[in-house]
Amino acid sequence: MASRNPRVTVLGGGSWGTTIGSLAARNTETVLWARNEETVTDINERSRNSRYLQDIPVTKTLRATTDLEEAVAEADVLVLGVPSQHSRGVLEQVTKHVRPWVPVVSLVKGLEQGSSKRMTAIVEEVMPGHPAGVLAGPNIAREVLQGYAAAATIAMPEHRQAEMLQELFRTNLFRVYTTTDVTGVEYAGSLKNVYAIAVGVGDGLEAGDNTRAMVITRALREMTRLGVSLGGDAMTFNGLAGMGDLIATCTSPFSRNRTVGVGLAQGKSLDQIAAEMNQVAEGVKTVATVMKLAAEQGIDLPIAREMDAVLNHGQPVKETYRGLLRQAPGHEVHGDEW
Repeated sequence: MASRNPRVTVLGGGSWGTTIGSLAARNTETVLWARNEETVTDINERSRNSRYLQDIPVTKTLRATTDLEEAVAEADVLVLGVPSQHSRGVLEQVTKHVRPWVPVVSLVKGLEQGSSKRMTAIVEEVMPGHPAGVLAGPNIAREVLQGYAAAATIAMPEHRQAEMLQELFRTNLFRVYTTTDVTGVEYAGSLKNVYAIAVGVGDGLEAGDNTRAMVITRALREMTRLGVSLGGDAMTFNGLAGMGDLIATCTSPFSRNRTVGVGLAQGKSLDQIAAEMNQVAEGVKTVATVMKLAAEQGIDLPIAREMDAVLNHGQPVKETYRGLLRQAPGHEVHGDEW
């Protein structure tokens, strides 16, 4: 008897969750769960997610529902695509209905406030026995959905798991690489959002291309130092989930976190920026958690520190780069200085 393809359930109807659901639907039966009834109707009747992706079509076989139990009961693979601060609550509901041992792949690029936990750690806590991994890379949702070439890395605890899941999301133009460095990929995806805000601030202040390149390069240094101290592989931060995602998020006009930085430099409030975007910029909430982790590890992160000062402690945006330039430069590779 021929084996059937795994059923994929995507939890979350945002731009990236919808995009991954659309990719998976090309390869296997896929259902997307979303709270918003209009989003569900839009996907089912028009093959669109107009709220987040305008009029870009999704795969016609992608089906959506607001019924969480229906979405997960027969799932062979779960994809977590809700904002980080809602992930635990959704997983606590999911665990009542999902079958044992179903792998969970996180798309979430954020850390839980309070606990500072990665999403896979929350999966392991709330859903013990379910293999937990992450899919991340330089992926602007609308470009992937429109068919532009792109790549990502899928990380799972066992490499064979990563190889099996790789096939569910891969297409001719969306290349999926594999790794077992779940920790590194997850931290890279979360940390880069903080630095994209910093680059956005510079762009909003018209600091110039040289300054942008400097901040991105030193941001990668900060990300790597903290990520390695927390158990990640240094090479991961030079790959798609690290440098690749950092570049895309720091330079794309569609980047939510960069947009926050630009808006702040233009004198807008966080509430105003959030209302205009109608989407979550994970870096805003992540920065305080990053500073907490850095303090615990005894690591100085000057760029992240400046962003924390702006976002959480009232520092004027125009002081951001002045604060960085007060840092005395040391050895580029081996020094601790900015």
